[in-house]
Amino acid sequence: MKILRARFQNFRLLRNIELDFSTNPDKPLTVIRAENESGKTTILIGLQWGLYGDDALPGKASEFRLHPLDWDIPRKPVPISVELDLEITRYRANRSGKQVVNKKHYQVVRVAHETPKGSSWERSPSTVRLFELTERGNEPVDYAERELAQELPPELREVFFTDGDRALTFIQADTSTKRANVQKAIRSLLGLSIVETALRHIENTSRSINRKAKDAGAGGELENVASELERVNDDIEQHQKALATAQEQNKVYSTRIQELDKQMSDVLIKGNKRDLERHLTTVRQRYAQATKDMGVAAKKHSDLFNGMELSRDIMGEPLQQIIASLDELRQRGHFPKTHIPILKDHLKAEVCICGASLAAHDKDAESRRQHINGLITQSQEADELNQALTDLYYASATFQTPRARERWLNRYDSVANERDQAEERSKEAGKEQRALEAQIAQLDDVDISGLQEEKRNYENLLRNSHAKHTRSETEISHLQRNRQTLLNQQQSLLKQAKTGALILAKSYMAQDVQNVLRRALERITNEELAKVSNLMNNYFLEMIGADPEQKSLIRKAEVSKDFDILVHGANDRPLNPDNNLNGASRRALTMAFILALTKVSEVEAPNIIDTPLGMMSGFVKRSVLQTAIRQSSQLTLFLTRSEIAGCEDILDAEAGKIFTLTNTSHYPRMLEHEPSKTTVCAVRCECDHRRQCVVCQRRDDAI
Repeated sequence: MKILRARFQNFRLLRNIELDFSTNPDKPLTVIRAENESGKTTILIGLQWGLYGDDALPGKASEFRLHPLDWDIPRKPVPISVELDLEITRYRANRSGKQVVNKKHYQVVRVAHETPKGSSWERSPSTVRLFELTERGNEPVDYAERELAQELPPELREVFFTDGDRALTFIQADTSTKRANVQKAIRSLLGLSIVETALRHIENTSRSINRKAKDAGAGGELENVASELERVNDDIEQHQKALATAQEQNKVYSTRIQELDKQMSDVLIKGNKRDLERHLTTVRQRYAQATKDMGVAAKKHSDLFNGMELSRDIMGEPLQQIIASLDELRQRGHFPKTHIPILKDHLKAEVCICGASLAAHDKDAESRRQHINGLITQSQEADELNQALTDLYYASATFQTPRARERWLNRYDSVANERDQAEERSKEAGKEQRALEAQIAQLDDVDISGLQEEKRNYENLLRNSHAKHTRSETEISHLQRNRQTLLNQQQSLLKQAKTGALILAKSYMAQDVQNVLRRALERITNEELAKVSNLMNNYFLEMIGADPEQKSLIRKAEVSKDFDILVHGANDRPLNPDNNLNGASRRALTMAFILALTKVSEVEAPNIIDTPLGMMSGFVKRSVLQTAIRQSSQLTLFLTRSEIAGCEDILDAEAGKIFTLTNTSHYPRMLEHEPSKTTVCAVRCECDHRRQCVVCQRRDDAI
């Protein structure tokens, strides 16, 4: 299928606009150049709404407004329509085995009305009509939605109509969401659900045939075999259900274990909050002790400057000289002065030291008494100085401790070192405390031990589920052998029964069809899935320029049997696309998956992609563009000017059609010229990626 034209009326920003798409097989690329807010995503939504109705609208459909946001005619129904001209090619084999191409043109018209009511609106249910365009005119086709679903299944909307950001959910989401999206896309495009439905139908037919065989042999051995066959089929069905349940549980438990591992890994990268809080308590205790030690050391430091040892150290050699002088004076008898009391005692006794009389009534002794009193008077005049020298002499004994200077300096060094160490411990503990407090403040309140316990529980559940899976598979294998034995017995008995020929023929046919369908389902599930995986890998490595032979960081990408998109690095080490791939590589991987899936399914359908080259530059951007062009039967890209930059030569060579969309509301902030239309809408001009006109020319500071 190819889209030839699309016409929009009053669909949000698309008030009245027509788009046409390249159908040239040599140049299948259509480029719609448009900056942000110029209608790219609106076109993508509008195309899907035209084909699929309200189910294609984002979010809750009833809350998504379709008519222009600046519509100023209140309470009047706004007609909204999307018309699509399609070319559908069907293939069928003729008698010679060649495929005959049958091309038909169709027109899809979907309409709805919305009535504005203040800030809200009411929308009528949409109506869709499908017409075949023939020489006789437009002929209506019944069951339009069913016919459209056959060409483009609703499950594949996001494969063929791709939002560059939303498509990342194939590889960038939680594990269960990614797996579900990939599985849904693969099952739909490869037709797995159709084969499974057919297989269930033929199994029901086999049961019906067995009941008829049971009736044909009522009361005999044939009835017993048929009854046993019914029991075996019921047992197989029960075990198949148990097997399916176990498989689903395996996926759920495995996914949860992976999520818990990632959650714990993410938390532990930042730190275990419980461990950090315990460590913080220890650090706070260290800080408090270090602060206390600082106070003790400061007191010791202060006391050093209040003791005698500092005085001895400061006075040093001069003090020793003074002590020597005092000692010399003492030895010469200058102090201590002890003769004054002796002289007074002799005057009192009236006898001189020499034995002469000092009596007061003795006139001869008068001169001696006067001389002694004179000596006493002279000695008393120098008493204060003598007393000071005496005190100083005896006090100087405390300054004569050996090696006093060395002992004080040693104590000073020890106390200063103790204080410095305490201060350093305090600084380090304080710094660590602040860092831990900041780290803890940023952490979620996650209990690692609780997560570990939950993981252990899920691992136990997974082991039990694996055991159930193994038992169910073994039981099914055993029962299938029993069923085949019973079928052989039943067929042998039917050959002998009078009415058994027709039943036997139907039984043979049912078994043959079942075998064909089972082999087809197995082939599609295994071989076709492997093809998708291999092609995706080839496209992806080509897009990012990775060569496994040259020891690239990215060696391989694959789709696993569990429908996970996986990436491997050196030594086959798994890489998480969410964390280990940059934005450009994630988009390239998404594009590679979509292109591979389309290619393997052999479905010819348009690939319409909004902003596919975002976050890309250089080689990867050019390579992704070239690969997408080569592998698409009809490719439409919505590109901004920045995405186009560096790829102009590719568009010159490959694009069959290029035009530009501009939002009139961007004037005057981003547009150079005032638009001719006064309403807010997207307008089209025929400018390609190398030109600008009065409609689309942008200001230099807005490019």
